Amino acid sequence: MDIDASQYAEISREMMKSGDYLHVFDRGLNYLDKPPFLFWVSAASMKVFGVNNFGYRFPSLLFALLAIFATYQLAKLLYEEKTARMAALVLACCQGMMLWTNDVRCDGILTAWVITAIWLLKEWFVKCRWPYLIGGFAAVAFGMMTKGPIALMVPVFAFSCEWVLKREWRNFFRPGYLIGFLVIAILLVPMCMGLYQQFDLHPETVVNGQKGTSGLRFFFWSQSFGRITGENPWKNDVDMSFLLQNMLWSYLPWIFLFLPALAINVYRLVKQKFRLLPGQEWISTGGFLVSYLALGSSSYQLPHYIFVAFPLAAIVTARLIYELVEEGKYAGLYKVMQPLQTVVGLLILLVTFVLIVYVFPAPAFYIVAWVAGFIFWMWLAFKRSLQGKMLWLSAASMVIANIFLTNQVYYTLLQYQVGSQVGKYVRAYNIPSSDLTAYKFQDALIALHFYAGEVVGLTDTITNIGDRHYVLAMAPGLEELHKNGYSFDTLKQGRFYKVSELTPDFLNPRTRDKAVKTYYFVKLK
Repeated sequence: MDIDASQYAEISREMMKSGDYLHVFDRGLNYLDKPPFLFWVSAASMKVFGVNNFGYRFPSLLFALLAIFATYQLAKLLYEEKTARMAALVLACCQGMMLWTNDVRCDGILTAWVITAIWLLKEWFVKCRWPYLIGGFAAVAFGMMTKGPIALMVPVFAFSCEWVLKREWRNFFRPGYLIGFLVIAILLVPMCMGLYQQFDLHPETVVNGQKGTSGLRFFFWSQSFGRITGENPWKNDVDMSFLLQNMLWSYLPWIFLFLPALAINVYRLVKQKFRLLPGQEWISTGGFLVSYLALGSSSYQLPHYIFVAFPLAAIVTARLIYELVEEGKYAGLYKVMQPLQTVVGLLILLVTFVLIVYVFPAPAFYIVAWVAGFIFWMWLAFKRSLQGKMLWLSAASMVIANIFLTNQVYYTLLQYQVGSQVGKYVRAYNIPSSDLTAYKFQDALIALHFYAGEVVGLTDTITNIGDRHYVLAMAPGLEELHKNGYSFDTLKQGRFYKVSELTPDFLNPRTRDKAVKTYYFVKLK
């Protein structure tokens, strides 16, 4: 999906093709934004599985499983087996997890490395075995190579909260940290070498409209901390509540359990005068809260930035479910949450039904499959002997809904992404990129390069078309071609829309024609 996922896929494709894993290029130009780990693993995957959706997405699917496993292992250390299994299920069945395995960016891999680092380091604190220390700091290093210093900061936030509240000051100064930071330094060497060679040695290179940009300084400071200090030019000036507002959908169906769980933990801590009792932990709650405050103070935020803290939120949520269901605590809250989660699950299924029947009509088989899934969900709802019904109904609703979101809604949605559709056509008919250009096209078209398998030229000047035979344009572009003496045959025509920015006009089939535009892929005579 344009813009990020298709851009990262194209960078990975170019890296695989060139064999240069130290220097990162985007459509042939120097790239300085995200660290290279996603590109490394996706390029390696494409080497095996080919340049296609699966080749790009497969590593992120594996890391999603790692995130679930590490969440389970950490929760088992902090609590007991049942809470751990619940935490794994909560993370696996939140909408954010479903999204980051469809629209693959850096966040899924980052989340996996961060929660793995916290789990392994907690194992080291408990068992004092060196493999856990080395593995934990290695996970931090790989996380930093995925999305920068935030991979170090979240574990620091999580453990610091607990140590302060337990007054365990010596944990801040363990000699083993020296070995850990040495592990990070060694693992970061290849990435740092690439940044230094590509940017610091070439101050004349223009990156993001500027010369003299240090790749090393950008990675260690500007990209992350610069968003707080204002040094980073990216700004959208949203407030501290932005990430929470977006959690209302990205952490469905658990958000209404998570918020009271968070409030209970904070209230309990205040009542205990900011001291933890034996057996209590604050890694999950404190780690989430401080990470949220750090991310929320950035001058540039996007909804998926908070995904890195979702495993910690899953543990907080699972613990409340355990206390409600297994221990019988908070009877009044249980009476509210049980019907509320049932209603939330029901609404998720009904919204999915509207999407596959009205918004993006599906074949009859899908409707039958949805009815079967709904009957199963209702059977769970009315099964009196089912313990922990709020857990199972919530999880089932997300699994059922996302089967249809993935296979019908997202699939149909991407038929409106012109870069994907034309790119596949170009590749299917072996049209060389050197014989193709997009003329005055009002779309990012990043997916075009990936699906075509080559970087395609874009131009707003008619003389730059030269002797190319294939042109992608909109109606005004075709009119200009005609006025300048070109004649052509239309090979492919279709409707397109920026699918990452949905609007009511587009979602409503009756008004969709107002929202979409028409593209033409033509062959010049």
